[in-house]
This record gives sequence, C-alpha cells and structure tokens, in this order.
Amino acid sequence: MNRKALLAALGAAILAPIFAFAQATEKDGVLVNGAGMTLYTFDKDAGGKSACNGPCAGNWPPLMAAADAKPSGDYTVIARDDGGRQWAHKGKPLYAWKNDKNPGDRTGDGFNNVWHVAKP
Repeated sequence: MNRKALLAALGAAILAPIFAFAQATEKDGVLVNGAGMTLYTFDKDAGGKSACNGPCAGNWPPLMAAADAKPSGDYTVIARDDGGRQWAHKGKPLYAWKNDKNPGDRTGDGFNNVWHVAKP
C-alpha cells in the first residue's frame, strides 16, 4: 500500500466513529448530510427497506452508515441490497441527489413526484 493510500485508510479509520453517529442534521427546515447537502426520501421505499438500488443509487446516493453505527432517536440503520448500511429517519431511508452541487441546493425536491426533501 502506498503512503497516500495508507494515510487515507488511517484517516477513515480514525474518523469513522465520529461520522458513524453524525447521521444528519437540520438546516433551514430540512435534513442535510455532513457536507451540508440536502437529504431526500423516496416514496417507493417501504417497510424500512430501500427501493433505490443499482443505477438509482448512482443518481440518489444513499446516506451510508458505518458498520458500527447505532440507532439513535428518530434515526435507524437499514440493510441495503448491496450489503451496505444506510441511515433512515423515522423509518425512511435517506439519500442525497447527484444534481445538487452546493449546500442548500434542493433541485431533487418533487423529482418525478416521488422524491422529497427530508424534514425533521
């Protein structure tokens, strides 16, 4: 492993416990991820399961949870079809939108009448 890759891996290992609990925060009446990007819910998700996989997840990146992430308050962790773990708020899996370029963008709200900003 080269030095740059090793430092990146060490940094991820050190920061993982911090971000494992930082599911989302509220800003201006919506939930945002750690980078301040708007989070969304998908109407087709049901029963604590994500219906957004494959190409869908490329467009709507899931808010992933660390392997050791623990539920807290309204936040839970669901298992994804790809084996990953995803944060959910009040039972609804959370996603970002690839076309939001800056914190505060909400260009995915109402997309195809099935995507909505996640509200606290």
